[in-house]
Amino acid sequence: MLSFPLNAQNPRVGAAELRGVWLTNIDSDVLFERSRLNKALQRLDELNFNTVYPTVWNWGWTLYPSKVAQSVIGRSLDPTPGLQRRDMLKEVVDVGHQKGLTVIPWFEFGFMAPADSQLAKRHPQWLTNRVNGTQIVKEGTHDRVWLNPFHPEVQQFIQNLIVEIVRNYNIDGIQFDDHFGLPSELGYDAYTVALYKKEHNGKAPPTDFKNPEWVSWRANKITNYMKRVFTAIKATKKNCIVSIAPNPQRFSYDFFLADWQKWERMGLVEELVVQIYRNDLNVFNSELEYPEVKAARSHIPVSIGILSGLKGRFVPMQQIETQVQSVRDRKFAGVSFFFYETLWNLANEKPPQRQTSFQKLFPTPKAYPNLLLGWKG
Repeated sequence: MLSFPLNAQNPRVGAAELRGVWLTNIDSDVLFERSRLNKALQRLDELNFNTVYPTVWNWGWTLYPSKVAQSVIGRSLDPTPGLQRRDMLKEVVDVGHQKGLTVIPWFEFGFMAPADSQLAKRHPQWLTNRVNGTQIVKEGTHDRVWLNPFHPEVQQFIQNLIVEIVRNYNIDGIQFDDHFGLPSELGYDAYTVALYKKEHNGKAPPTDFKNPEWVSWRANKITNYMKRVFTAIKATKKNCIVSIAPNPQRFSYDFFLADWQKWERMGLVEELVVQIYRNDLNVFNSELEYPEVKAARSHIPVSIGILSGLKGRFVPMQQIETQVQSVRDRKFAGVSFFFYETLWNLANEKPPQRQTSFQKLFPTPKAYPNLLLGWKG
C-alpha cells in the first residue's frame, strides 16, 4: 500500500521557511479598512508570504474589542475611526486563514504606553520611574511612560489581555518583543524599591541603574513573569505558539532587561525572530553569528527580522535581497519584514518593481516552520 503524507495536498508544505511581515498602525493604515486589509492579505498570499504579525496592543489601546480594556481603561477599542464597528483581529484571522497564512498577533507596546494615554492617567500608581523620579521616556518624538512589570496589578492586567486574545480568537500564536521588558533606567518607583529592600535586608537598590546585580534582579523578575504568561497561554490553548521578536541579546538585556536567551533556554520561546535592522552587511552578518543565536537554532525555529524601510528611511530592494540571501546561506528558519507599508508602498522604487522582486525571492509557496507540528531544523 502506498502511503502519502496527510499534508501532501498542501502546497505550503516542503522545506519550511518563515516569510513574515509585521502589520502595524504606526505610519500605516492597512488595518483601518476591511477592503484594504483584505487586499493586503491577498497580495501577500499571491507573493508567497506565509505569516502575518498584526499589532493588537498599541498606543495604550487594544485594536480588537476587549472587555479587559473596557474594565481597566474605560474603552474597549482604540478610538481610531477605521477600527470602529469592526473586529480587525477576527478579519485578519478569518481572511488570513482562508489564504493559508499563519496569524500571530503582536503585543507591540508590551508594558509601554503614551504619557497622555487613558491607561496612564487612570492608573498613575502603575507607572515606574528613574532614580530622580522622572517617568517620561522619549521614543523618537513621542513621550512614553512604562507600566511597572513588577507590580501585581499590572502583571494581572497584561496577562488578562493576553489570555483574552488567546481564548477568543483562532490565532496560531502570540508575539512579544523587548517592550515586554523595561528600560533599564527605570524601576525606582516606591513599589519596586520596597520589594528590592524586602529581598536585600532593607538595602535600597543601587543608584547606578547599570549595576549588574540590580540589572540581573529586575531581569530575573521579568523572566519569572514571562514564565507565568507562557503557562497561562498554554493553559488556555496549548497549540498557541509563543513567539519572541527581540533585538540582539546584548541590547535586549542591557537596555530592556529582557533576557531572551534565558527565556529560550527555559523553554518559554517557541519561535524566535531576531530584529537585525542594519544597513551595513558586515554588521548584519556578524549579528547572525552570535553564540546565543546559534544555540537557540538547535531546537527552535530562529528567523531574522529585516528592515524593509521606515517612513522617511528608504531601504533599497537590493539591500533586502542581499540580507535575505545571507539569512538563507546560514540556513535560518526564514525572515520577517518590518513593516508591511514599506514592502512596496512607502518606497522610492515603484510598487510593481518591488513586488516583482519579492516574487523572485519567494517563487514558490513554503510552509510556516511550526515547532509544534514537528519542525526540524
